[in-house]
Amino acid sequence: MDLLNARFVPKDGLAFDIGAHVGDRTASFARLGARVVALEPQPRVFRALRLIHGRDPQVTLTCAAAGAAAGEMEMFVNSGNPTVSTISGDLVAAAKSAEGWDDQVWDRTMRVPVVTLDGLIAKHGQPGFIKIDVEGHELEALRGLNIPVAALSFEFTTIQRDIAAACLSYLNDLGRYEFNLSLGEDHDLRHATWISAADMKSEIAGLPAAANSGDIYAKLT
Repeated sequence: MDLLNARFVPKDGLAFDIGAHVGDRTASFARLGARVVALEPQPRVFRALRLIHGRDPQVTLTCAAAGAAAGEMEMFVNSGNPTVSTISGDLVAAAKSAEGWDDQVWDRTMRVPVVTLDGLIAKHGQPGFIKIDVEGHELEALRGLNIPVAALSFEFTTIQRDIAAACLSYLNDLGRYEFNLSLGEDHDLRHATWISAADMKSEIAGLPAAANSGDIYAKLT
């Protein structure tokens, strides 16, 4: 993980961990010597995040989600597997008929505060890297970013390939980006040469359902 992140997060730089959960990426960014702004909207998970990273002066923690506009939104909570709790009702609907997701249950909802990436930049400075892992809410998180950043990643799933395609289109309009891919938790980029948004859309469309999920990386050319 550190070897991959070191390609994007310089020492003494700034990284955003959006959808931090208990902070494995936050820890990686901090090990690399970066300042970290970490967002996690689930109060119980946030308490664990604060216990682990709350005393680190490099890390700023915020109990909120990222979205297209600041305010509040409803979150669908998966008590048995909090890593797939989500603001995206579309993800919950898609999972109901998807192979490999049939044991996932979103058993309650709660209101959570929402901030924008633009707002975080105004408050903390421009990051060198943004990691976004928000369970089907990636496009709305990106819509809160209206200035290009040097590099970022966003999670995708094979049950919502349309969201990945829309994110690629949004970034393609935002700046001169090129793209790469890491599947699952490989922490390794698949392509020696970075590719276009159109080529990445084709690659995501052609992945088998068993690929399940991964992270698309974008960097300015």
